[in-house]
Amino acid sequence: MLHTRTTPAERRTLFRQRLATGRLLQMPGAINPYSAKLIENHGFEAAYLSGAVLAAELCLPDIGLTTSTEIAARAQQVTRVTDLPVLIDGDTGFGAPVNAARTVQLFEDAGLAGMHLEDQVAVKRCGHLDGKTLVSRDEMVQRVRAAADARRDDGFLLMARTDARAVEGLDAAIERAKAYVDAGADAVFPEALADEGEFAAFRAAVDVPLLANMTEFGKSRLLTAAELENLGYNIALYPVTLFRLANGAIEEGLRTLAADGTQESLLPRMQTRSRLYEVLGYEDYTAFDSAVFDFTLPPGA
Repeated sequence: MLHTRTTPAERRTLFRQRLATGRLLQMPGAINPYSAKLIENHGFEAAYLSGAVLAAELCLPDIGLTTSTEIAARAQQVTRVTDLPVLIDGDTGFGAPVNAARTVQLFEDAGLAGMHLEDQVAVKRCGHLDGKTLVSRDEMVQRVRAAADARRDDGFLLMARTDARAVEGLDAAIERAKAYVDAGADAVFPEALADEGEFAAFRAAVDVPLLANMTEFGKSRLLTAAELENLGYNIALYPVTLFRLANGAIEEGLRTLAADGTQESLLPRMQTRSRLYEVLGYEDYTAFDSAVFDFTLPPGA
């Protein structure tokens, strides 16, 4: 109720402990603070904040238009309500290496458990689209090193994402990943791998926790949690799944409302008022003010 019961340092420790177990962490992407609470309620052990979703919420394309302070403010709203460790998309660090360093500290202050930085140029694009442009390996090494050096809490997880597979090939992507680990990255996010063979090759070559991006409509086949765990991956990421589901439901609702003139047929598909209030913890607030939860819900609510 009101806020999380754990500290950011505790959640960072928990995140690293869970990554060290060898079990796969399934990590859905939250849309907002409320959906982060739902992710926790449904038994997941970590949550994610996607840069693509945070941009789309502002009706912006995922090309680096959002700022580090915008993202940090949204992140703080999410970490306030969930005891799950939250990993965030740090895009390219929002500028030069010094910007990446500042971003790390903003994200630490926002209560996040970790972030990932990618090796695209600042005007970036979705990792599963063609035509990506990368910075040099040396420049990304500087970016990672600046971010690692800026940490004030060693528990804050720094993950390096490489988009090199689609631009320079698998071998180059692996070599980049190794260089980023040497520069201070704790984990690696190899983006847009083509098949299970490539996932396995990355696992064999890189000896840190690995993230598999299971985004829909992308380059990679949607592998199951069991398949990814067998491949030795530590995180299965579902960055935009909830956002796409929610928007699909909204559009269907709008079509129905326009066609029927009523939402009556949609009621069975809606979250009930009682479930909404349960997630929000309405009843718990009576500890502060007995007038908050002194009502009876209408039948069927």
